[in-house]
Amino acid sequence: MSWAHPQYLVETDWLAANLEDPALRVLECTTILHPMPDGGYKAESGRATWATGHIPRSGFADLTDDLCDRAASTLYMMPPTEQMAASMARLGVGEGTRVVLYDRAVNMWAARVWWMLRAVGFDDAAVLNGGWKKWTLEGRPTSTAPCVYPPARFVARPRPELFVGKRAVLAGLGERATCVLNALSEEQHRGTGGVAYGRPGRIAGSGNVPARALVDPATHAYLAPDVLRKRFAEAGALDAGRVVTYCGGGIAASSDAFVLTLLGHDTVSVYDASLSEWARDASLPMETG
Repeated sequence: MSWAHPQYLVETDWLAANLEDPALRVLECTTILHPMPDGGYKAESGRATWATGHIPRSGFADLTDDLCDRAASTLYMMPPTEQMAASMARLGVGEGTRVVLYDRAVNMWAARVWWMLRAVGFDDAAVLNGGWKKWTLEGRPTSTAPCVYPPARFVARPRPELFVGKRAVLAGLGERATCVLNALSEEQHRGTGGVAYGRPGRIAGSGNVPARALVDPATHAYLAPDVLRKRFAEAGALDAGRVVTYCGGGIAASSDAFVLTLLGHDTVSVYDASLSEWARDASLPMETG
């Protein structure tokens, strides 16, 4: 069984063979998370790590300091369309370019930027399967040279339905055709451990496909399509007319959303604020166990 949309995922051998393509833009998207004693995380840009060694000709997409809504009270929220378009244009992404995204954390940050690009209508982007982990395990070249692509012309074509808020999630919980899906770990889903975001547990009635369980732990490459299709089917996602994914702050949720898209589910939304908002609002239903 193969991917329904294989163009959204590229392998390391393909990237190695195409690094010199003048229309190609390679961007690292890593963010480093530090758990906080009172729940949630403190985010640190991965730019300094990128500077010590990266895939040759790769720039850096900064989700902490640039590609986020600076006015939002929660981390990583999707920036306004104009900000996203301007940031991408500065990174060299726009008309006539193809983008490959990678990170150092099981593809979640790359999937997040991929989802953000999709939300503003840019479809010529792909995630590097296995990212930095697989690239370096294979002994491929790295570089410390800075990379600055020429500015591009980015034309946004917004798809606002790709991100939703708590009202849409609440409405979905009452609809049989909607599957609300948690991308956090099983212990976080059950409320028995891991980082919490206020109240422990999950959105009441939601299923669970952990984003970290989508990949091979040794290589960070996605598991085979038939394996992932079975996992999402067991969670009720593939038969649902619509899927809403969530996590702590919209990052792991983007990885679930990305894989669902690879598998051919075209009606998926990410609850952007996720449990960073939901768990702190006592009026919203949660459950454990």
